[in-house]
Amino acid sequence: MVDFKVVVSDRNAGRAYNIEASGAAASAFVGKKIGDQVEGAVLGLVGYSLQVTGGSDRTGIAARKDLPGAGRRKILLSKGFGFHPEHEGERRRKTLRGNEITQDFVQINTIVTAYGEKTLDEILGRAEPAEN
Repeated sequence: MVDFKVVVSDRNAGRAYNIEASGAAASAFVGKKIGDQVEGAVLGLVGYSLQVTGGSDRTGIAARKDLPGAGRRKILLSKGFGFHPEHEGERRRKTLRGNEITQDFVQINTIVTAYGEKTLDEILGRAEPAEN
């Protein structure tokens, strides 16, 4: 059975929430690609819509949006996501994952694109810290 850690980022509140997804909730993500929309109801976020922005597998290899397919590949990078050159003109071969979510993923990153009636703090049962 597939288990994912789904990181839901709420840009309006400036917070991120970690949600464990297993069973049917996790299978809703399998086969999706980076940039696809997922209904938040599968994670218990009724009325919310989430957009997949990335993820990584069990060894920490990141997924890249512009790399089609599901497996790992070694690609030559000169800039961009997954590589930060130290010298001008530097290129390096790095291992990255394709943009399709598979059962090998451990973490999936998402952002909120449509909001429900309740806030995420209310739904997830997280109280605001008291101000002193």
